[in-house]
Amino acid sequence: MAVPTKPATSPRSAKLDVAGALKDAGLTAFVAFGLFSLMLGLRTETGSTGRLEIFPRPGLLATAVAAVFAGRLMIALIARSRVAADIGRSLQAMTPEFKKLDRFATPVLLSLVLLTPVLLYSEHYLLAGILVLAYILFRWGLAPALLALALLLPILFYSNRYLLDLGILVLTYIMLGWGLNIVVGLAGLLDLGYVAFYAVGAYAYALLAQNFGLSFWICLPLAGILAAFWGVMLGFPVLRLRGDYLAIVTLAFGEIIRIVIVNWQSLTNGPNGISGIPRPSFFGLPFNDSEEGFAAHFGLEFNPVHRIIFLFYLILALALLTNFVTLRLRRLPIGRAWEALREDEIACRSLGINTTNTKLTAFAMGAMFGGFAGSFFATRQGFISPESFVFMESALVLAIVVLGGMGSQLGVAIAAVVMIGGFEFFRQFEQFRMLVFGIAMVSIMVWRPRGLIATRMPSVFLQEKKIIPADIIDEARQ
Repeated sequence: MAVPTKPATSPRSAKLDVAGALKDAGLTAFVAFGLFSLMLGLRTETGSTGRLEIFPRPGLLATAVAAVFAGRLMIALIARSRVAADIGRSLQAMTPEFKKLDRFATPVLLSLVLLTPVLLYSEHYLLAGILVLAYILFRWGLAPALLALALLLPILFYSNRYLLDLGILVLTYIMLGWGLNIVVGLAGLLDLGYVAFYAVGAYAYALLAQNFGLSFWICLPLAGILAAFWGVMLGFPVLRLRGDYLAIVTLAFGEIIRIVIVNWQSLTNGPNGISGIPRPSFFGLPFNDSEEGFAAHFGLEFNPVHRIIFLFYLILALALLTNFVTLRLRRLPIGRAWEALREDEIACRSLGINTTNTKLTAFAMGAMFGGFAGSFFATRQGFISPESFVFMESALVLAIVVLGGMGSQLGVAIAAVVMIGGFEFFRQFEQFRMLVFGIAMVSIMVWRPRGLIATRMPSVFLQEKKIIPADIIDEARQ
């Protein structure tokens, strides 16, 4: 006699746990109401009598709580159903269609790229740049598209001084992030005082340029060498420290450097800072309106934007140099030693790796690139002071490295663009600015705890599979 079997439930017929989703969303909305009551529900303003008055904003508070409730309800319903599995199977089934789209879109995008000179001649340069970036992104990926965007930014936005300055700021933090990524991402050493090397590079350039009359191209490597020296000096006291203890010592080192800068007034001018720092030149050609200037030498009309564009490409070259050296070092024995130290220091010692030299080289290389970025910061601003090198700078650079994905060069670049550019974009929203960024960082920690790009290719791997002969296996077993 055949035993009746229970029919298997298909993914589409799976029953949703609506009650559980509503309970979860309601609890989240209640927590949001408690958090937003003072931040969004009330606003303080100075009244006509000169006293501080409180004005309630129930509509804004209700909108924020409703948005949290709806978003959490949607997430809970998806998590309690099989919708995610259905979406994954649908995307797998649509893969051939995407391949057909690829074959169709390639000649279309290529023909648009070939029209770029015509578009440039007709002053539609922005549209041409967007088409070029779209083609590169579609064919070769995100990293080449970001590089092309960086190269084309001064051309696309030649007359927009604000975007050029923002691009320089973003590239500076990308370089700082890549430098700190050597220490934190590759070697696994938590450094909370990275801003100290940034300050050493800036003050080294300012003092050498003012007191000895050295040019930027001579002061740049000297500032990097001095910062690397201080990186080694930091490395010696922390050779036996790990984790939280290492973070405390590096934090103290950053504060020591800042306090020394503030109090050594005979050398650093104390809290007043150093002004009149020499600007860089284009192989001896200054960016001014004199007859020996850059514009007069090349027969161009003088424009202050020329110096901004030169600074943009200068920091882009320094950032690309940092990326190139980091990628090359990762393939060398010292790079593999950094990664071994990050994974397990005890196992690293058991393999015969000198952990002392490994830690010192990591601190020295990261500090050197921080010194390069500091010297560029000094020559770009023309003025430096201790207020530019506070702990929040170290925290911001560390947040870029952690959110981008420790050890991922592309992730650090994306995180720097999002965080620095996002800070500027949300500047107009006043009090909502920090709230939005707090929510964004918490969301990334929940859904991407290892960063935006958590996976990366190993530094050393076999190009093809190797088959071990059977006789060698037998000899090894014997």
